Amino acid sequence: MQHVGIRPAALAAALVLSSSCGAAKARDAGDDDAFASIATLRQAYATGALTPAGMTRLFLHRIETLDKAGPSINAVLEVNPDALSIAGKAPRKGSLAGIPILLKDNIDTGDRMLTTAGSLALATKPAPHDSAVAAKLRKVGAVILGKTNLSEWANMRSNHATSGWTGRGGLTLNPYVLDRNACGSSAGSGAAVAAGLATVAIGSETDGSIICPASMTGLVGIKPTVGLVSRTGIIPISSSQDTAGPMARSVADAAAVLGAIAGSDPRDPATKDADKHATDYTKFLDPNALRGKRIGVARQLAGIEPNADRALEHTIALLKAQGATVVDNVEIPHLKELSEHEIDVLLYEFKHGIDAYLASRPDQPMTNLADLIAFNDREAAKEMPWFGQELFLQAQDKGDITDPKYIEMRDRNQRLAGPEGIDAALAKDHLDALLAPSWGPAFVNDLVLGDHVVSGDPTVGGVSAPAAIAGYPSITLPVEFAHELPVGVVFFGTKWSEPTLIGIAYGVEQKAQAYQRPKFLPTLPIK
Repeated sequence: MQHVGIRPAALAAALVLSSSCGAAKARDAGDDDAFASIATLRQAYATGALTPAGMTRLFLHRIETLDKAGPSINAVLEVNPDALSIAGKAPRKGSLAGIPILLKDNIDTGDRMLTTAGSLALATKPAPHDSAVAAKLRKVGAVILGKTNLSEWANMRSNHATSGWTGRGGLTLNPYVLDRNACGSSAGSGAAVAAGLATVAIGSETDGSIICPASMTGLVGIKPTVGLVSRTGIIPISSSQDTAGPMARSVADAAAVLGAIAGSDPRDPATKDADKHATDYTKFLDPNALRGKRIGVARQLAGIEPNADRALEHTIALLKAQGATVVDNVEIPHLKELSEHEIDVLLYEFKHGIDAYLASRPDQPMTNLADLIAFNDREAAKEMPWFGQELFLQAQDKGDITDPKYIEMRDRNQRLAGPEGIDAALAKDHLDALLAPSWGPAFVNDLVLGDHVVSGDPTVGGVSAPAAIAGYPSITLPVEFAHELPVGVVFFGTKWSEPTLIGIAYGVEQKAQAYQRPKFLPTLPIK
């Protein structure tokens, strides 16, 4: 397994370079600054107390000492060799000017870093161009610090996979308790931000890949409406469900990043209406946002894990105390039907999407899914020591996305999850949003048997499924801890309802005040 870190010589050179980048009165960034918010850093940059180069140097040091050594979180696959040079030239203006950010390793960057989805099959040359997300981040002055580990191929290779494991990078650990899982597929993005290895990160989700890792690493994660954020240059699974989104330690930081990456892109037809809805989402950080809101509790997605249920009850109390009306036990129609064909739709779309993506990458030798399957067979000792590639094989057997069977399943799923599901539940009780427990505390890593996820209704696939299949937005945030592990809740709503969800989450966050820095415990003590 390859572990790409910072070479000592490169780190020493980076420190020399960075020393010339800051103003004379700037202080050295310390470990507390690693957990500073975007607003705090921007203020410190404006006064000269801190510099983007100084913060970048701090994060590079923490990646070297916490991620690659020490607790060895293994969240960061690769650091940007140009990060300090970029930070030294960071603009003063821009919503994320000088803010160090990590990207999941399925998001193209047209620089010296690789984009591999964690697979050795793509570990050849960098992508030729920035993804739309990376280009937008550069435009607002963000410092792209590196790439994070993930679940290989975003958990689309095997039903028996362990989240956060890749052939290229090994297993990402949960920084709260190191023998616990960080969930997936955006495991590295979640673990890195929780551990203070970057200010914020970008993850991606098809179904649960932002919401679950954010929940299990104590973060705020926003899964946007499909079509709000361009997927151009992101290794795909599903054209109907994929989206990138922010992972952060606060609602305010997540809102700031979402505003930076949202918008239309002619290369992604799903985003044709994005410019009508994209905005500065920090405008909705109103501490009184809960007053007058009507929020429905989706009890269908509760009752599975007791710690998650306690977090749900805690949240209901917070909502009521701040003037929200809570409508309990709201039924989402068709919930159990959503699992019937979701995977079939994803298999069709993955085969089509991955072939199209590989065609856009002449920098590497893989041309289609069949090539990837053959590569894994040849490199089975490195790529398949723990689990196989049955999902790849099933996808390869699917027909084209012009297949009427596929089209019928896709349209049915989206109709039942969206207009006849979430929208119907909202309309029946005149609700602004729906609430459910998120995943319970992080489960123990098990490379032999794979993930042990306790979440929502297992016949649905988890609390993320309704919004994911509908293409509607959801947001998770921590509300308490159980056994040293964060536990959160999920709010979700209709298409383009990000402003409402952000306001609700911010109101809950201000009262819950649940974020805690991780302790890097080796395991939980037996009492």
